[in-house]
Amino acid sequence: MEYQLTTLTYEIELKPGEKLNLPESILENITTGRWVITIQQKAKELESTRSHDGFLNGYAPEDEGLYDNYPSR
Repeated sequence: MEYQLTTLTYEIELKPGEKLNLPESILENITTGRWVITIQQKAKELESTRSHDGFLNGYAPEDEGLYDNYPSR
């Protein structure tokens, strides 16, 4: 018998009081055979951390004026 690996990934969000109800599209794709179904909580999405703080905090007070005489073009 020939097997083909099929991976289905769905993202859902349950509101307070809601119960898990598998989407019909999942049920249609599950046929005869052996299956492994994994349910895991999605990690929180991180807020944007893009800033220049690391650059600015990388200088010590004695570095003040270090680039003041840098020639401009």
